[in-house]
Amino acid sequence: MKSKYSHILTLMGALLAFVPIVAVDYLLDSYVRVREKISTQEYVSGVSSQIEIGVNDAISSLRRILAESPSLCTPTFVANVQRELESSLNMKQVLVENSDGVQYCDAFGRTVAFSPLSESLPIPGHTETITLVQFGDLAMPALKITQTFGQTRRVSAFVPLMGQTADGLAQGLASAAMMRVLLTNGTPILTVGDANAFDRRASSAEFIYAQGFAGELPLKVEYAIPFVMARATYADLDMAFTAIACIMSAIVLLLSLGYVRRSRVPAFDLERAIARGEIKPYYQPVINLRTGELMGCEVLCRWEKKNGQVVPPGAFIDYAEVTGLAIPMTLSLMQQVKFDLSDLSQMMPDLKISINLFEGHFRDDSIVEDVQAIFGNSPINFRQLVFEITERHPLANSAVANSVIAGLHALGTKLAMDDAGTGHSNLAYLGTLGIDIIKIDRIFVDMVKPGTTQVPVLDGLIAMAKDLDCEIVAEGVETEEQALYLRARGVIQAQGYIFAPALKIGAFRELATALHATAAPRSRIESIVASAA
Repeated sequence: MKSKYSHILTLMGALLAFVPIVAVDYLLDSYVRVREKISTQEYVSGVSSQIEIGVNDAISSLRRILAESPSLCTPTFVANVQRELESSLNMKQVLVENSDGVQYCDAFGRTVAFSPLSESLPIPGHTETITLVQFGDLAMPALKITQTFGQTRRVSAFVPLMGQTADGLAQGLASAAMMRVLLTNGTPILTVGDANAFDRRASSAEFIYAQGFAGELPLKVEYAIPFVMARATYADLDMAFTAIACIMSAIVLLLSLGYVRRSRVPAFDLERAIARGEIKPYYQPVINLRTGELMGCEVLCRWEKKNGQVVPPGAFIDYAEVTGLAIPMTLSLMQQVKFDLSDLSQMMPDLKISINLFEGHFRDDSIVEDVQAIFGNSPINFRQLVFEITERHPLANSAVANSVIAGLHALGTKLAMDDAGTGHSNLAYLGTLGIDIIKIDRIFVDMVKPGTTQVPVLDGLIAMAKDLDCEIVAEGVETEEQALYLRARGVIQAQGYIFAPALKIGAFRELATALHATAAPRSRIESIVASAA
């Protein structure tokens, strides 16, 4: 089964490794679209602003001329017109005419040559009108800004649409780009580039397009560029992205392969299993080596799948810790423990129930509230609860961890150091945590072989626990020699296969009831203890 999952994880890792390479084109295309859209919009805004500034400058000049001239075509009027033309960068001519187009005067005393290219359009918010005209020999179309004066006369200022020629504008465009200016009624004024390209925007070819209006003027500016042409200008960036993607792919592939080699976690849905109540508590007895009495139990967990398969904790505990699922899993186990052991805890008031906590529980002091909420109104007394901390993942000496430990002690529970001797802790570390019970790991108990008279490491751990005034529980006791060795050195509590494995609640109830009954026949446990006496 594990081999199957490893193959799946390897395949998934390989596929994920190539995602960066495959994603390069998509990411770069997205970047080009965003970047070029911004550029085209900035270009359109620049052209629109240039047209707006030129027209507004002409309107202001025209208004100053009329405000400072009591009548038209007088020397004062002509002087005012010439002064404004000299100070303006855009305005080319000022003309006075009647409604029939008869010219009365201009700035230079000559006939003004122009031909209308559009009808007169109102400028929103202004009294002036605007007309597209061909002015003199200018290649660039011009705008005629007209203000009425009295009943019959009109005063007009002429402004080129742009300060550049069409050829100059074309040189400033990107390759294959196109720009056009038109009246809002659809009348084209100026087109630079491929005039038919705007019509092809509705086809399957993709274009980057932007448009803008020249303020309140009835003028619109459009810009378009084929996407493929814009994309071609990013060839260097494409190569850089591809190189980075290849490096990322190599890293992902190496990490995936490393994870598969290290991982023992099957591909399963642990979160759903917790919600369905498939994580079940199993109870391993803790036995008094002197009397054979049941002193308590350690709550272990098994994953009982609906198909009958039982998954051992070693296959998912590490995964639960890494993903944070250990916290809801522990809460679920505590709820089941309360239901399973309430009657036994009343029948055996000295029964100790050990529940494992994980390092993540000591980074959030809500675990204290959870313990109080679950066991506060239950037959299980707080003093019957023992919470085990593993030494394999030492706690950070933080304010939150200290608060959790203090909170659990305040409820009346005890704390046990599990896997003692296997981590990096020392006497000072254990002393600061306020440990009540030290559980000696099975790897040290396994050092006791037939005929063994001394195990210095094990003896040192026992002596350390006594110096700390802690209770001692030996784990993994599997032989009679180990039980005798531990008892001879003052270790009273032990658990292991010589007594019983982790049991389902039904079997554990039967064992607990049998050991508690005063008339119960002597068990194998009692025989071992008696032989050690």
